[in-house]
Amino acid sequence: MTIWTPTSLRAITGGSWLRRPASTGDEPLVESLSTDTRGIKPGEAFLALRGDRFDAHDFLDSAATAGAALLIIDRADAIPESLLKATTGPAILRVTDSRRALGQLAAAHRKTLEGTKVIAVVGSNGKTTTTKLIDSILKTRLRGTASPKSFNNDVGVPLTLLAAKRTDQYVVCEVGSNHPGETAILGRIVQPDIVVVTSIGRDHMEFFGSLAVVAREHASIFSDLRPNGLVIVPAEETALADYLKPVPNVITVGRDTNSDLRVTSMAHTPSGLRFAVNDRWNIELPLVGEHNALNALAAIAVAKRLGIDEPSITKALAAAAPIDMRLNRRTIRGVDLLIDCYNSNPDSLAVALRTFAAIHSDPARRVIILGDMLEMGSHSDAVHLEAMQLVAHVCPARLIALVGPAFTKIAHLFQRAIPQSKIIAVESLDAHAAAQIGAELRPADAALLKGSRGIRLEQVIAALENAPSSASPSPLVPSA
Repeated sequence: MTIWTPTSLRAITGGSWLRRPASTGDEPLVESLSTDTRGIKPGEAFLALRGDRFDAHDFLDSAATAGAALLIIDRADAIPESLLKATTGPAILRVTDSRRALGQLAAAHRKTLEGTKVIAVVGSNGKTTTTKLIDSILKTRLRGTASPKSFNNDVGVPLTLLAAKRTDQYVVCEVGSNHPGETAILGRIVQPDIVVVTSIGRDHMEFFGSLAVVAREHASIFSDLRPNGLVIVPAEETALADYLKPVPNVITVGRDTNSDLRVTSMAHTPSGLRFAVNDRWNIELPLVGEHNALNALAAIAVAKRLGIDEPSITKALAAAAPIDMRLNRRTIRGVDLLIDCYNSNPDSLAVALRTFAAIHSDPARRVIILGDMLEMGSHSDAVHLEAMQLVAHVCPARLIALVGPAFTKIAHLFQRAIPQSKIIAVESLDAHAAAQIGAELRPADAALLKGSRGIRLEQVIAALENAPSSASPSPLVPSA
């Protein structure tokens, strides 16, 4: 069974042919789909998406030139006249909404993956790392794929599923949500055999409002769990208890003695983490932070469910690669950087600070560069004050650089709470300000960079990399 025949494509999407395909209704027209003309392959379908700042209908000519066999569009007026008049060219299927059609195609393709175990990874923090850890283990013994990067929305999740072949034994889908109801929509598409919940935390609070709503959002995918499916959850997440009652199979992970899989010892090493599972199985992981030991436990639970032996799991985890901008370590110009600036919320910030303090015990060497936590809504003032208290009690440093209006507003309180630290603050970060912060770093310093993606703290890394060795920009004026 395939979804790629002309008859199926039209039926699934409810579309109409503006240019009929040459093949009959029962022969596959294409075998794969792309939404980016830069990577499209001859014979693929091109689906034109629209966003706030782009419209892929502007590139229909490019898709045809690249060899697309099918164009799926929702704007007939965007088809170039030359393409319509040409005697040869790609078939053109018009749909009501191309974004919705993408989800419809993915949902239909999911039904053809009867021999493929579909794993959904949801949660407030740690989804991408856990997805990669699961894939790094499974691919050593099984055929399959996983979400590239953070493909976790209503475009990325369908594309992940559509990339899976019917001969694959697994596919790992990272499923994200910024607003209530998004997980349920994606759950109906994914129809998972296994769900991993990484954490329930205070992310996107501007839209969720409370932890109870966050828990309900992530748990909504349980409704679409396939028969005899499995849910893997942190033992400490009691907010999920009621939602787990109808779930047929549950495995808990954590440090709690009642966890099915437990971290029973853990220590940071020069190369990452060393921990034991249930007092008997030693794991080496080239990642830092206790939370990554728990992410690894979730990956172990998935692997064991799919029949991977313990020696293979151990070897795969020891070879796992850190993920860019997610608590990964780099040394630049003698500065030991801990970089975690893909996203930030109160819980992930607390994890980053505690991990940084555990790795670098000398406050005189520490530098903390904090960017605002975005999408906190009415909670913003409270969570940024909470961060200040956490720095003061858990991880004081010789220098604290604050970036963004929320942190800048309370810079004077940082100075009062941590008088031994030099506090500098900038409301927004550009190349010049990044260079000034970079100039404050000294060889043998240890620096944590933690902030939301929109703050773009990676500019400090670029400034540090590109600064001439003799250059020394004028330092930022400490906050009053």
